[in-house]
Amino acid sequence: MCCLSIECQIFIKKIIMKTLKDMTFFERFEADILCGKKVITIRDESESHYQVGSVVDVSTFETGRYFCQLRILSVEPIAFSSLDEDHAKQENMTLPELKSVIQNIYPGIERLFVITYERLA
Repeated sequence: MCCLSIECQIFIKKIIMKTLKDMTFFERFEADILCGKKVITIRDESESHYQVGSVVDVSTFETGRYFCQLRILSVEPIAFSSLDEDHAKQENMTLPELKSVIQNIYPGIERLFVITYERLA
């Protein structure tokens, strides 16, 4: 079994802690987040690690440009097939739009997570 040096362990821990404090969104969602029309995000399991009550720095996926902070209110599992009009409304989309966006980002993934947040001033 390979043992990691203390330096490697610290480096990995720093990367993990940074990841827990950051969230990215496509630029096209920025305005809706900033004006409060988009109050949830739907992610796959690899992006479901956010802790309720934590504050995350938010930036654009495309360029990494910071644009706000969010407080995580809840992280709940959901099946793609269970997405409904309420989820679409919270994403500021129609249900067909929401399902299309999710399928484009996470093709073929059924197990997802609804992350509810509030924007901090």
